[in-house]
Amino acid sequence: MAGEVNVTIVGNLGNDPELRYTQGGIAVVSLNVGSTPRTYNRQTSTWDDGETVWVRCTAWREVAENIAQSLTKGTRVVVTGRLKPASAYQAANGEARASLELEIEEVGPSLRNATASVTRRAREGGAPAAVAGDPWGDAPAASKASKPADDAWANPGTASTGDDTPF
Repeated sequence: MAGEVNVTIVGNLGNDPELRYTQGGIAVVSLNVGSTPRTYNRQTSTWDDGETVWVRCTAWREVAENIAQSLTKGTRVVVTGRLKPASAYQAANGEARASLELEIEEVGPSLRNATASVTRRAREGGAPAAVAGDPWGDAPAASKASKPADDAWANPGTASTGDDTPF
């Protein structure tokens, strides 16, 4: 949609993702991402931490379920999404505050200081199951018994018996 502010935030999860379901059964997850700027102080030869900026992030449907299964408190993440207008509120001690909210489009662990193992989920609606050795998990399972060995379309990597086009 035109006019939306898209941002990317790199930070750490302040808590475990909170997965809930609406009355209609739609998954929604909420998480807090904290990002603390660091600057190098040349006079003291040390790194100084700035004030932490906390952003409340929300994701829906399959993305929400994937986040809840994959991420935990303290995980460094890269989050991209649409920034919502800041909402003002009053803290318990009477201090006026504002919170930033981000509707997540994409999220993943930061691989700067960690490794990750990615497992693709099967699509809903009867999509084919993943085949062993298929890195994207989207190739249909091939049944060798249902296709003859001399079928050029079933075995595109094999040489055909003639130079004729198969049309």
